[in-house]
Amino acid sequence: METRQLLAFTTVVQTGSFTKAAATLNCSQPTITTRIKALEETLGVPLFRRLPRGIQMTSAGVELLPFARNIITLTDKARKAITMNGEPHGKLVIGSAQSLTDYRLLPLIEYMCWRYPSVQISLHSRNTQTNLSSVREGRLDCAFFIGSVEPREGLETTVLCPEPLVMVAGPTHALTRRSVITEDELRGSTLIRAENGASYYEQFEQALGLQEAESRSPVLALDSIDAAKRAVASGLGISLVPEVTVAAELADGRLCRLPWVPPFRVYTQFAWRQDNSTNPSVTALVSAAAQVVSEQVATPA
Repeated sequence: METRQLLAFTTVVQTGSFTKAAATLNCSQPTITTRIKALEETLGVPLFRRLPRGIQMTSAGVELLPFARNIITLTDKARKAITMNGEPHGKLVIGSAQSLTDYRLLPLIEYMCWRYPSVQISLHSRNTQTNLSSVREGRLDCAFFIGSVEPREGLETTVLCPEPLVMVAGPTHALTRRSVITEDELRGSTLIRAENGASYYEQFEQALGLQEAESRSPVLALDSIDAAKRAVASGLGISLVPEVTVAAELADGRLCRLPWVPPFRVYTQFAWRQDNSTNPSVTALVSAAAQVVSEQVATPA
């Protein structure tokens, strides 16, 4: 069973006749007939019924059709992969935290589009656990995330840069007048979550014992950095966010840094499945990310 025979078969199905299939494939009708006949002999079953008004697929032909199309598609992909000589190409589906998408990755995506025009990038912003699970299951090729440095089952990871966190409040919030803030005062303040599912929130709540607390102030979960910044600026509460996301607001006074430092450190990291380590597009993205992010850290906005 040869690919050209399958191509003749699917083209006959698509065009509805041997003559039109021959014209589509730029060959003679006897060539199409020979290829179909050879395919039928290989499989031991007829694929078409020859009727006075045309042709009709047999039940065997109906069953073969989706397999034939898949084989042709895979053959074409294999041919392109070989002819690209390892050059990054194809679709690259990436997961990311929203804060990284908005404040770290746009220059990286711009660089990848310029440097590797054959790579089609699709970027999805979801929470860290969803992204990492999707990478393990093959729904994503790779993911950017913020978290502690630790082994991730089934994944390769690389650290791109430290990601300092800062506790911020609006200019009129009572805690901005304090030179020292206690953990009790943090527990008694409304916490605004900018990114639901961010691992650093879980670490923050564990550090303050909020998960075991019998009573605690309310949490306002907005799942948006921009919405959280507006809520904090208006005095609704305080928020723990990556410093890069509030640098402009801290500089112009729309937000204030509170005198509290988290008792843990997190890093912007890149993860991909262990069996995907030889993918040229993933390799190119790792290299580009290291370069672009290091330049951002060296010359912050």
